[in-house]
Amino acid sequence: MAVDPRTPCIVGVARRTWRGRSAPEPLDLWEDVARAAADDAGCPTALAAVDSLQVVFCQSWQYDDPAARLAARLGARPGTSRYSGLGGSVPLRLVADTADRMAGGGNGLTLIVGGEALATLRHHPDPPWSHPPAEPPPFPLTLDRTEAAHGIYQAYLTFALLDTARRADRGQAVDGYRRQLGEVLAPLSTVAAADPDNAWFPVARTAEEIIRPEPANRMVATPYTKLMTAVMDVDMAAAVLVATEARADELGVPADRRVYLWGTGVGEEPTTMAARPDLGCSPAMASAARHALGGVGIDEVAHLDLYSCFSASLQFARDALGITDDRALTVTGGLPYHGGPGSNYATHALVAMAETLRGDPGGHGLVTGVGMHMTSHAATLWSATPPQDLPAPQPAPQAAVDTVPVTMRAEGPATVATFSTTCGREGPEWTALICDLPDGSRSYARLDEPAGVDEELVGAAVTLETGAREVVTAHR
Repeated sequence: MAVDPRTPCIVGVARRTWRGRSAPEPLDLWEDVARAAADDAGCPTALAAVDSLQVVFCQSWQYDDPAARLAARLGARPGTSRYSGLGGSVPLRLVADTADRMAGGGNGLTLIVGGEALATLRHHPDPPWSHPPAEPPPFPLTLDRTEAAHGIYQAYLTFALLDTARRADRGQAVDGYRRQLGEVLAPLSTVAAADPDNAWFPVARTAEEIIRPEPANRMVATPYTKLMTAVMDVDMAAAVLVATEARADELGVPADRRVYLWGTGVGEEPTTMAARPDLGCSPAMASAARHALGGVGIDEVAHLDLYSCFSASLQFARDALGITDDRALTVTGGLPYHGGPGSNYATHALVAMAETLRGDPGGHGLVTGVGMHMTSHAATLWSATPPQDLPAPQPAPQAAVDTVPVTMRAEGPATVATFSTTCGREGPEWTALICDLPDGSRSYARLDEPAGVDEELVGAAVTLETGAREVVTAHR
């Protein structure tokens, strides 16, 4: 079968984990894996020929011009370069944008690279790293004002709220649902344990170990313990070289190194969680996955890496894809056990998926990404067998979906739609609420007398009162 010369394929991959909390600065990490990816393609000189160099946002350190600094290190003169925004879907969105450009006849060879030295930075908070900007750039994250006013901005809390909403939709009990989450997460730790060279925590754990609160595994935000949350303080980097079939031929990349892109999909939910009509699912995630899969059924996909910052993203993805069996959900071990290096985890997943598919030429692999508070979604489908057609271009931005109005200064009776209790080392501290109001709107609120770890609040009647700075307090 003739392959369209514009078909995108991964030709080189690399990932690396640094131990001992003494990693070099991020620019060094990026260079290391970029060169290793070119070596993996069998073409060390390919870096000088990249048309586009794309660096995933780095939380460890800000450079004055990250892409230009890396290009100089690599001896590259890309026609386009990019330093991405923040979020777990970013690497896959870079892939989707790259595929669209390649289909249009541009950018025959693209390097996507990222890396973090957050573990090193935690232990050496004032590192002598190079090329800082003259003025610190603004952090590329805008918080919803109402959520932030109520202390609802940490990802472990926002995903916990969504997970609780999903549980309530299914009528499941608090303790039984947490056990189910442990049973979903435990197999991820087994995958990480089988890859000690790359996983940050290569330790297989049982569901009971993961969900049982104890000093070394305290509750963070119900229903999550520490072992159920993504670990960002890691020292890791990864890179992928994406080429058109024609450029791969020019570079002499062996056929058995090529892993082809079959489809991509992206989607967005309303940024304000309370405005989403159904808190327990993600239509945008489902839409992104459908577009990426095209005509391939999920049962035909042999390998998965579903974004796993928290169990909510895994469970929402299982629902969106119609997965009801106990098939493996990751090729890396996931963000809690492999490690989640900032916005770059999905690049590690792409590397691991490419390595997997090279060993299964007839198989397909799906990699998904989730950004912000289950807001930004991306999916990519791959195979070592080339597709018959170019990946479908990204659809036009979706039309605005119906949203639930959010009341800023709520007063009077309300019903709890979802909740999560934040916990410190001494136990429960306060409870975050999203409430349904009699007029059909919703409100955020804080319950200063926290609910217990196994207490059910969904459906409970509360009375709301707005105080200073529009912070709504709930009373039982």
